[in-house]
Amino acid sequence: MLSYALIQLFKITYMNVLLLGSGGREHAIAWKLAQSSLLTQLFIAPGNAGTAQVGTNIAIAATDFEAVKQTILTENITLVIVGPEDPLVKGVHDFILADDELQMLGVKVLGPQKYAATLEGSKEFAKQFMLRNGVPTAAHFTATAENLEESFAFLATQQPPYVLKADGLAAGKGVLIIPDLATAKTELQSMLQGKFGDASRKVVIEECLHGIEMSVFVLTDGKDYVILPEAKDYKRIGEGDTGLNTGGMGAVSPVPFADEALKQRIEQEIVKPTIAGLRNEKIPYCGFVFIGLMVNNGVPKVIEYNVRMGDPETEVVIPRIESDLLQLCWAAATGNLAGQTIAISPQTATTVMLVSGGYPEAYENGKTIHINGTTAPSMVFHAGTKQIGDEICTAGGRVMAITSLAGTKNDALALSYKAIQHIEFDAMYYRRDIGFDL
Repeated sequence: MLSYALIQLFKITYMNVLLLGSGGREHAIAWKLAQSSLLTQLFIAPGNAGTAQVGTNIAIAATDFEAVKQTILTENITLVIVGPEDPLVKGVHDFILADDELQMLGVKVLGPQKYAATLEGSKEFAKQFMLRNGVPTAAHFTATAENLEESFAFLATQQPPYVLKADGLAAGKGVLIIPDLATAKTELQSMLQGKFGDASRKVVIEECLHGIEMSVFVLTDGKDYVILPEAKDYKRIGEGDTGLNTGGMGAVSPVPFADEALKQRIEQEIVKPTIAGLRNEKIPYCGFVFIGLMVNNGVPKVIEYNVRMGDPETEVVIPRIESDLLQLCWAAATGNLAGQTIAISPQTATTVMLVSGGYPEAYENGKTIHINGTTAPSMVFHAGTKQIGDEICTAGGRVMAITSLAGTKNDALALSYKAIQHIEFDAMYYRRDIGFDL
């Protein structure tokens, strides 16, 4: 029997989708959406050179809400899927809901409303939500310029290393992990004085959790949910997890240490209380929930929530989903996720990120990307690329994610690294040890 959501879908004579974003996450999502028999046309705003291969790019910013509206009207958009956090935190869902013209057309949005997006937009908000709803997490204290002495006192109760997190969005750069107390105090003052702009006018001091990190992804309509494949990513620029934090240098899915017992514990102790908390607190939430975890001796605790899919985790999670992603997204966007199931490939997916020389600090754009021969069977997901004439050029610090599927992690990684040998651009860098610790 067809689900209610699918019955409603078949009443629509076309399914035009607008995907907001321009990174590797968006290319992976676009690649999967393009495979759906339910799709009529796919538009990506602003997209990149890779998304242009599976849909139509629209040259507007994801945060230009008036331009988004005009695109919806011009292209007869049925569903808007929001990739990155910035438009969500700025209220793109609320904007569409508040527009009478768009609501008359029945336009749906996959991505939480502005208040719900505060789960990512404010570390303090997320911590308080976890505490209210019994979600296990690290002890914390919120520092401001007004309570500096109390903040220093809390720091002194912690064991090194000391964890300082800018309360607001800081483009992935607002977390400092500091080995000694004196430096931690100095850095705390610097953050409160605007080191990361307004994002660090308030700082969450956290107990340092030990163990191994992993990420869990949930699609929810605010009442029901499906759990997507889990993943582990690698944030440090250097091999052996050394050097500066980046947006992510690679990822693996599934996570070998995440056995059924751990996954059941995560669902019971973290996923269910999170979704129940959203429902009970009447926080309107429709979209993806990224749950960053630290696991120590089989005990999971939440490091953070994100209100969208992670990147580069999406590049290994999406290829393992065998179900129709568009059907799942529509069911969530229309509040009809109950009864939906998700089929997941048992294969392992790995991705290795190719980045510009100098990243995550200063780097140059506009380098011509050469692909010599075939990268098959690997998938090349574009992150920071741009089509200039007949050439594809670099247009960001993280340039491409090379994803492969195979029966084992080592076989998948071997395919990704083999494919990389066919790709080159000036000062290209990548880590050669993704998955080394699993």
